[in-house]
Amino acid sequence: MATQQLESKWEGKSIANLKLPKAEQVWPLLEDFFNFHNWLPNIDTCHQMNSDNKDEIVRYCANTASPSSSDDGEATIKWCYEKLLTIDKIERCLSYEVLDNNIGIRSYVSTLKVLSSDGEDEGGCQIEWSFVADPIDGLTLELFSGYVDSSLQGMAENMEKALESSKLGDFASSN
Repeated sequence: MATQQLESKWEGKSIANLKLPKAEQVWPLLEDFFNFHNWLPNIDTCHQMNSDNKDEIVRYCANTASPSSSDDGEATIKWCYEKLLTIDKIERCLSYEVLDNNIGIRSYVSTLKVLSSDGEDEGGCQIEWSFVADPIDGLTLELFSGYVDSSLQGMAENMEKALESSKLGDFASSN
């Protein structure tokens, strides 16, 4: 995981290696902008929001945090609105920015890419998650980068499991 702390911006990049699925199998899972909650372990819900601007594609993502002993016994919902900036089906990448949230993010732009492995006939691919953000109060760049990296590793694992189980389902239905 590479990180760089600029004077006013944080930058980071994490990579997850998927052993068996090819990039063309993983990309359809990632390019569905409203399906993030199926892959990201710490997101409960993700769905499209209506925008005043018809050209904008905006999603709402949230998770419900269990109450801690220091809370008032109420579960809290952490949420953000994110706008799709670009999607490139040829390069298998998408970028989005956080518009609004209740978790302290002021400015955040992220790019997710699915990269093929070097061997033409070999399985496996990589997912790359890079970001540029304003510093977040109460966090360090290292902590935030660690969160992004663990989220990406969990996402990759969930995608591998889903693709593997769909293969088993395809095999079972073909016999």
